[in-house]
Amino acid sequence: MVAFNRVILAGNLVRDPEIRYLPSGLSVTSFAIAVNSRYRQNNELKEEVSYFDIVAFGKLGETCAEYLSKGRPVLVEGRLRQRRWESEGTKRSKIEVVAGGIQFLGGGPKSGGSEGEPGGTPTDTQEDDIPF
Repeated sequence: MVAFNRVILAGNLVRDPEIRYLPSGLSVTSFAIAVNSRYRQNNELKEEVSYFDIVAFGKLGETCAEYLSKGRPVLVEGRLRQRRWESEGTKRSKIEVVAGGIQFLGGGPKSGGSEGEPGGTPTDTQEDDIPF
C-alpha cells in the first residue's frame, strides 16, 4: 500500500499561538493561518481565503509561541491529521496540520533579526564541518 501525507502552506497567522502542556509534560502549540488563493473565473479575478489549523509539538511549538504573533507570515511543512471525537452524542472530526518544520517569513515585531535566531538569517554551519 502506498501512503504519502505531506503538505506545505504559506500564510499569515490569524491569531496568536496558544501553548499548553500534556500530562506527560510535552508542549503543544496551536495556531491558525490564512492562505490566499487567486483564480480567474469568466475573465474575472477572484480571491479565496482558506484557514488551516496548525499544531506544533515540543521545542518547535515553544519557539512558535515565543516568536510568532497574529499577522506574521510563515511557511509550514507537515502532515495532515484527522482527529475524531464525540460531543453530546454527535460524532465530530477536524483535519489539522501537524507541523514538522516552520519557517518564519518577513520581519515581525518579535523577530530578533540576528543570525541563527527565528526571523533572522539562517545559518548553515554544516558546510564548515565537511572534512574534504
